Amino acid sequence: MVGASPNWNRPSYFVMRYLQRKDFRVIPVNPRALDAPILGETVYPDLESVPVPVDVVDVFRRPEDTPAIARSAAAIEAKVLWLQLGVRNVDAGAIALAAGLTFIEDRCMKIEYGRLGGELAWSGINTRLISSRRGRLLR
Repeated sequence: MVGASPNWNRPSYFVMRYLQRKDFRVIPVNPRALDAPILGETVYPDLESVPVPVDVVDVFRRPEDTPAIARSAAAIEAKVLWLQLGVRNVDAGAIALAAGLTFIEDRCMKIEYGRLGGELAWSGINTRLISSRRGRLLR
């Protein structure tokens, strides 16, 4: 998670905690937060420093920062570049797609997980998924 914050009231912290509770390993990347772990995970200064394979690069950064992040995601052979709500960048998308990554922008991973897994429907939110059965959780 590029742009992960140690501040409990930041969206990146909330999404990271949610995904960890769904049994995903989330590795924080933030060059300004290297002094202490975030939610029990070591923080790395950049994607290239992460010592394990990365499947999804979830980005909580300004749109103008995303082309460089897309190049890094391609360099480490990630499978997906995911830009959070409000983050859109045509250049980052072109870089990611040219490298063979799946590119998602302006979507929240936490919201999409809840929508597709049925959690949002349980609380009465219209997810635009129609089914007579209770949704099966993704994990």
